[in-house]
Amino acid sequence: MNFVLPDCAPVARLLNTAEVAAQLQQAKVRPQRAAAIAARLAKCASALPVKPSENGIAAFVPGRIEVLGKHTDYCGGRSLICAVESGFCFVAVGTEDSTITLVDVGNNAKSSFAVSADVQPVAGNWLNYPMTVARRLEKNFSEFVRGRGAAIAFDSDLPQAAGLSSSSAMIVGLTSSLIGVWGIHRNEAFQRQITTREDFAGYCGCIENGQSFGSLTGDKGVGTFGGSQDHTAILCCQPNRLAVYSFTPVKFEQDVPMPDGTCFVVIDSGVVAAKTGNALEKYNAVSLRARKILELWNQSTGRNDPTLAATVRARPGAIGQIERILPNSDLKGRLRQFLIESEMMIPPAVAALSRGDLGEFGRLAFLSQSGAQALLNNQVPQTITLVKIASANRAIAASAFGAGFGGAVWAMVPSADAEGFAQRCLADYRQQFPQQHARVLITQPGPGAIFL
Repeated sequence: MNFVLPDCAPVARLLNTAEVAAQLQQAKVRPQRAAAIAARLAKCASALPVKPSENGIAAFVPGRIEVLGKHTDYCGGRSLICAVESGFCFVAVGTEDSTITLVDVGNNAKSSFAVSADVQPVAGNWLNYPMTVARRLEKNFSEFVRGRGAAIAFDSDLPQAAGLSSSSAMIVGLTSSLIGVWGIHRNEAFQRQITTREDFAGYCGCIENGQSFGSLTGDKGVGTFGGSQDHTAILCCQPNRLAVYSFTPVKFEQDVPMPDGTCFVVIDSGVVAAKTGNALEKYNAVSLRARKILELWNQSTGRNDPTLAATVRARPGAIGQIERILPNSDLKGRLRQFLIESEMMIPPAVAALSRGDLGEFGRLAFLSQSGAQALLNNQVPQTITLVKIASANRAIAASAFGAGFGGAVWAMVPSADAEGFAQRCLADYRQQFPQQHARVLITQPGPGAIFL
């Protein structure tokens, strides 16, 4: 899919909610959702400290569900993913004051900071994300950024820190907003390296993790050693379909329709899945184990394989050779989880969905959950319990997802019973964890980010 941002246009156009809703429906947003998103975009436009006649860019940026593919993306592996129907609304205009002003419409709050290559993002504060984006764009496209600023209003109905990738949705929304109002997308260096949505997803992932993207030099990220799975789902997925992507680089492999008459019920455990503090250390430890396996392999063989996926696909017998050089059970378990999740599970799971074998798909989802518990060790009692509760309430399939150490569980269920299923699961969960503030999101696979 080509990556094309629209030209900036008067912000006042967003106040015509009927017209904006019609545009959203053309992008395959369901009518009720389109009306709600259009109303939120109008609120964002009205909250900007600028005249309605000024030109700007608007976007709806969804969250995502990682159906299968736990901690596989930064290893070059596969994931089965979709976007959800909830997300962020952004409206942005360019300014000439070298300052970025952010208006959080939902919380009625305003923040600002100076655009500079020297701005120091602070981990643990949400301003880490816009500061990281602005700093990276200044580093990569300084001639388009210096002396420029922006005013950005945003609003979200996406549960925060629940594993639905609200942080990556913010990265995508902020990056596209600033690129759009500063005209960076018309720059030759940008166009040479970022021509598709998959390219842009890879670039957004590198902004978040700090790595270089082609000749676009890396910089300080937000502190997580992650990949670009979240950004790819947010930007590239299609409505009513589940997509298989591989990563580093981002590559579309195939997709499959969501089974007829089904939807996802996402149950947030109430255990915050924020990638900060101790949770950040645990998340990065999972990533670092994969990096260590790759390092040991390259040292042992004299090769320079870029990812763990490239390593296990290098030649027949490579897996056994890798296992023999690993010094401890932690690394061997991490390798086994990657092999099961990326190489052995996702292709048959897609095949099962294609032929309508939902029983087999459910079995494979449970296998993914088992690997997360036994090999990744990134589950907490609350998410483990939620998967059991979903299974007891006859979900077609269920698994925890995202970085782990908190967050949510997805369950595929018949659409006709989604509300009842959600309430039964919540009641069962609250009996066991009454102190947790659990939330529910019922969603179909939605379209990727929409730019207006």
